Amino acid sequence: MNQNFAAIILGGTGQVDGAAVAELLAIPECREVVMVTRKPIAPRSRVRNVVLDTGAADFAERTAALAREVLSQGPVSAVSCVGVGSGSMRWSEEELKRLELGVVGAFARGSHYAGIAQFCLLSAVGSTARSRFRYVRVMGTKEDTVRSIGFTRLAIFRPGIIVGNAHTPDWVGWLGSLVPGPFGTIDQRILGRSIAAEIALHSREAGEVIRENAAMKELATKFNSVTLGFLRAV
Repeated sequence: MNQNFAAIILGGTGQVDGAAVAELLAIPECREVVMVTRKPIAPRSRVRNVVLDTGAADFAERTAALAREVLSQGPVSAVSCVGVGSGSMRWSEEELKRLELGVVGAFARGSHYAGIAQFCLLSAVGSTARSRFRYVRVMGTKEDTVRSIGFTRLAIFRPGIIVGNAHTPDWVGWLGSLVPGPFGTIDQRILGRSIAAEIALHSREAGEVIRENAAMKELATKFNSVTLGFLRAV
């Protein structure tokens, strides 16, 4: 398990990113979670909130300066769980691109400039820049944007229907439970745990990994076993 690590997460106040923060804080080896937000949030133990204007022209440079400071204390991974959720149908493609490509892209570039090797990216099942569906196409383009930056380790998370989430109506989750495979349901706590597990267990590895529902559930289960064994050992 990665010892004495930190994570810089873009956001952290939403549904999935909140779950990821909670799972990271449950790991004793996580020394700090730095949440980059547009507005201040309530203080929490081992959480540092840094307020930045994500739409500013120098957002990437400010992210890099922050990342360098956190890196001076030890290993750091960067995480983006930014997403529109159920409101995506009300957004134009240009608005989606400003968030998913502009803000996330700038955050990723700043993280890479600073020397962060591992980046965890929340995307969506079936994402491809060649899709005729707007949301899927933007998600695929976001993946390509981050991929082109050149992180040593890039982990892309492609959940199906996220349940346990305020953005997902109960009836949608019920229907999703009938769908097998990557387009079915995954609990946001499992998704958050798989992101934490990727950082704790795989930050020193190289290459790109794409995790869909089954892989995320498997990683979360593996991480539970590793953590339990570690706690028993101490």
